Amino acid sequence: MCNQQEAAAGLIPVAYRRPAEPGDEPDDGAAASGGAATEGGRSRGAVDSNGQRRALDYPPAPEPLPVPVIDNHTHLDFRDGAVEVSVRDALDAAELAGVKGAIQVGCDLASSRFTVEALDVEPRLLGAVAIHPNEAPLMAQAGTLESALEEIEQLAAHPRVRCIGETGLDYFRTAEDGIERQQYSFRRHIDLAKRLGLALQIHDRDAHEDVVRILREEGAPERVVFHCFSGDAELARICNAEGWYMSFAGTLTFKNAANLREALAVAELDRILVETDSPFLTPHPYRGRPNASYMVPYTVRAIAELRGSDTAELGAQLVKNTEAVYGSWALV
Repeated sequence: MCNQQEAAAGLIPVAYRRPAEPGDEPDDGAAASGGAATEGGRSRGAVDSNGQRRALDYPPAPEPLPVPVIDNHTHLDFRDGAVEVSVRDALDAAELAGVKGAIQVGCDLASSRFTVEALDVEPRLLGAVAIHPNEAPLMAQAGTLESALEEIEQLAAHPRVRCIGETGLDYFRTAEDGIERQQYSFRRHIDLAKRLGLALQIHDRDAHEDVVRILREEGAPERVVFHCFSGDAELARICNAEGWYMSFAGTLTFKNAANLREALAVAELDRILVETDSPFLTPHPYRGRPNASYMVPYTVRAIAELRGSDTAELGAQLVKNTEAVYGSWALV
């Protein structure tokens, strides 16, 4: 489906370059196709968590992977950087880098609606819909959580929605008085995934013990993914024992992420997935800059190096694992 000129490794993909650069004026037809990446109405700030201005240029494209893989978690509705990139252009750039598809993930009603709309026009996507754990307490307080969960169930009926997510627990940003509501929402999403026979993508931040406890109390769905796995070797062993999947993002490459590398070392090969969580969590050495699905190869190669694996063999296994969770991308 790629219609852009082939992007060379080491260059920023055409669709992600600033329009002021010579020779990269966007093609109007391509930019309109598949929906703009801002349709969900969200945009990442230009200042990082330390109050410093971020570099907003997208990183260069990596060498294409020898075996194309799938980005397990991306937010194509969430704008970052100095350019606006369409869904089609984002996936074209990814495909040129050896990333043949992605899971587009909703975090609220707007982004979940965007997800379903994108699935209708882009066959390289499957989708996930949910209310993010940081949104759930706010909705509960406003009295809108129940109606939101009802709409999520309706959106999840789309045949290319294969997952409920991202849901879970986030104790980093949620105040003490919101934890009970967050846990209630997590339980409701677990129930929904089980009733609909869908996978469950978990957002787990500073909440490993409670996430595991609630999954066991409720009875986990058949397929559970810890998106942007943030645990240690102990949590990885629990995932191995329970048959849960661990999806590693660019955080694996961060210098301060020894816990993730220890987890990867003990993770069973058939439980490993890869993702970007774009536009966030850009791999080293581009940490802090905008992320996109075409950046997946940086993390795949980091996994291969850390595990002593052949990159092509790892890629084939990652695809096998991904399709075991979500099913086929083929249109039916």
